[in-house]
Amino acid sequence: MDKISKLFRKILPIYWAFLTYMLLRPGLENNEFPFMFEGIDKLLHLSIFAMLGFCFMAAIPKIKFLYFFQIMIIYGLLTEILQDEMHWGRSLEFLDLIADTVGCLCGYFVFKKLRSLTI
Repeated sequence: MDKISKLFRKILPIYWAFLTYMLLRPGLENNEFPFMFEGIDKLLHLSIFAMLGFCFMAAIPKIKFLYFFQIMIIYGLLTEILQDEMHWGRSLEFLDLIADTVGCLCGYFVFKKLRSLTI
């Protein structure tokens, strides 16, 4: 196992726990800030799941794509269901799950591309 993989095996659980907390905490009122725009929540879902996918692949680079994809989809679906069931101001949104999926795939392919450039 190389040094980068060892580093990401330490980063991944911390990031994953932080992400779970952020996704499941009570919803806050959306204040209007200058940087806010319609759809920013989908962009955030895509970004944070891209980082999760990248960290996951960097920590476990030899995992098969199907296993990676199943783990990411199940996690995204589970967080969406829990948001809806907890009744803390968040709800299950199909488009969030799509953004999560696209984000994970982006993270996966960015990792693979960077890995192929460094080998």
